[in-house]
Amino acid sequence: MTYPPPRYDDPDGTVSARLRPATQRPDLAGPLSSVHYLATGASTGGDYGLYRWEMGAAPSGPAAHFHRTISEAFYVLDGAVRLYDGDHWITATSGDFLYVPAGGIHAFRNESGAPASMLILFSPGAPREAYFEETAEIVRSGRQLSPEEWTELYLRHDQYMVEPRS
Repeated sequence: MTYPPPRYDDPDGTVSARLRPATQRPDLAGPLSSVHYLATGASTGGDYGLYRWEMGAAPSGPAAHFHRTISEAFYVLDGAVRLYDGDHWITATSGDFLYVPAGGIHAFRNESGAPASMLILFSPGAPREAYFEETAEIVRSGRQLSPEEWTELYLRHDQYMVEPRS
């Protein structure tokens, strides 16, 4: 593997870094989780999306699924998070990391009864914020979607649900 072609050609660097303070409020505060949009696909020119996912003590997290267009990675910051690698559920704790390439089946859940947090990285940077916000609104409102409505929502957001193998 080699470095990709240059994307910046000016002989001098530019002042373009952006800081997001740890004290900044979450961008999405749902009933089960809060999400900090650390770097969205839009803010990174499509390179990646990075999110801090803070889960409350109540069980939460998506069922087994895969993505066709993006890879996803999980880095546990605090607490215990159940990560599904497509074959087994693993209890991951602070410092544990799981990488899932495009097409890789995965899921996560907080079943510990205590808060937990992790970083989630998508590459390239897809507009995942719309998916997070739409599903949080569904949970918050108690709205019930038909199987067809769920399928349509998932298709719009490159989310293909599957039955877990274990």
